[in-house]
Amino acid sequence: MPVEPPRSFWDFGDPRHAGADDDLVGVGADLEPGTLLSAYRHGLFPMPEEEDVLWFSPVRRGVLPLDGLRVSRSLRRSVRDFEIRVDTCFDEVVAACADPARTGGWIDDNIGAAYRRLHELGWAHSVEAWADGELVGGLYGVAIGGLFAGESMFHRARDASKAALVGLVELLSADADAVPTPRLLDVQWQTDHLASLGVVELERAVYLDRLAAALRLPLPAVFA
Repeated sequence: MPVEPPRSFWDFGDPRHAGADDDLVGVGADLEPGTLLSAYRHGLFPMPEEEDVLWFSPVRRGVLPLDGLRVSRSLRRSVRDFEIRVDTCFDEVVAACADPARTGGWIDDNIGAAYRRLHELGWAHSVEAWADGELVGGLYGVAIGGLFAGESMFHRARDASKAALVGLVELLSADADAVPTPRLLDVQWQTDHLASLGVVELERAVYLDRLAAALRLPLPAVFA
C-alpha cells in the first residue's frame, strides 16, 4: 500500500474559484510528496518554469473514458508485439520522458526527482512496453484511489506508447464490476493525437466532481 507522507504546508484551495478562462491557478509552493498529493486531490498538477513551479487546473480537462479508448485495427495488431510491464523500471521511463531532445520537453531534474520520491512511497507508477527484452515505450503517472493522473509518455518503437496506454486502460478496468463508478484517467489537456485515441474534454467543475467520486474508489489491484 502507498505510504502517506507528511501533510503539505500549502493550501491549494478550490480551483472552482479560479479564473474561468485561465488554466494556471497557482505559482510557487514546493514539490514535496505531500504537496503533490494534495495538488492532485484538489485537481491540480505542476509544471516547472525556471525557478518556480506553476500549478494548473485546466478550464477544459482532458480525460480518457475507460470505455472510450479507440483502438484501430492496426494498433490492435501492434499491441501483440509488446509485453506490458508495471513498475519494473520507473526511473528509466521518467528519464526517457524527460529526454531534452524531445520536442516540447518540460520535465526537469526537480520534477523527475519529485516523481521518483512519489514512486518510492508507492504513489507514482510506470506502465511499460517491452519488445525483445528492451524498453521501447511507456508512460508514468500518479494513482490515488480511482484516479490515475497521467504525466508523460514516450516511445522508441512505433505504437509502443499507445500499447502502454492500452495496457493502462486494461489495468484500470480489470475489476470494473467491483467499483460503483468508473475510475478516472486524467491526461491533463486534450491534443489532436489524444483525441484520436478517445480523449474528451470536461469542464473544470465537472472534472472536479468526477475527481471527488474517483478518490473514494479503491486502488486498482496492480497499484495497491
